[in-house]
Amino acid sequence: MYIDYMKTIMIRDDIYRRLVEIKGDKSFSTIIEELIKESKEARNGRLMKFFGILNEDEAKQLEEDTKKVREDLNEAFSGHVSSN
Repeated sequence: MYIDYMKTIMIRDDIYRRLVEIKGDKSFSTIIEELIKESKEARNGRLMKFFGILNEDEAKQLEEDTKKVREDLNEAFSGHVSSN
């Protein structure tokens, strides 16, 4: 069950004016929802251009390198926290 709660948010005056300019007959909630959707779609579009650019060997090497960096960082962080 979804309960629709109303929330108050604070935004700068210049942002409010920009929202009013594009709002028309729509509610602020509808406008913000549309802007969020557009932003997600744009982000996904930017990410999709990278899909499939690595071959399988390159992807495995990147995964191994990333794992090694994470392990090194975790080790360094653990040593730093332990010494304090």
